[in-house]
Amino acid sequence: MRRRLALVPVAAFALCCVAVACKKKEEAPPPPPAAQAPAPPAVVPFAVASVDLGKQIGADKRVSAPAAAFAQGDTIYAVVSTIGVSPKVELKARWTYEDDQLVNESVESIAPTGPAATEFHIAKASGWPPGKYTVVISANGIAVQTKQFEVKLAVCGASAPLR
Repeated sequence: MRRRLALVPVAAFALCCVAVACKKKEEAPPPPPAAQAPAPPAVVPFAVASVDLGKQIGADKRVSAPAAAFAQGDTIYAVVSTIGVSPKVELKARWTYEDDQLVNESVESIAPTGPAATEFHIAKASGWPPGKYTVVISANGIAVQTKQFEVKLAVCGASAPLR
């Protein structure tokens, strides 16, 4: 009987070991959700926002003396303001006189990464003939804005006082 009693503690110990080994492991709580990084800003597609005409531009290539009528000897500026992003855009200015007579045509290739200003201009040492003119701005071959302006005949001595 002694032998039986000696086995009881061994059996109890073995049962405890089996119970501990079979016990389901507690799962660690899931980690808190990672803070999500803010979404990158949406890419704004390229667009021509405006075309401004003037007699002067500033260092920022923006029109500093807006005008719709010019004197014969003026340099005439067209500033194309754009927004958005594009790997390559070809801007074209096509200047015409009266009944679509071509005065000048020029192209600027740009790769905008945000708001930008692109300057076009025409000048004529002998002076522009008076009349109505048009400049058509195209982006990648598609006309996006048209501006009309006028060159007026200067009146000689109109601003000089009589003596």
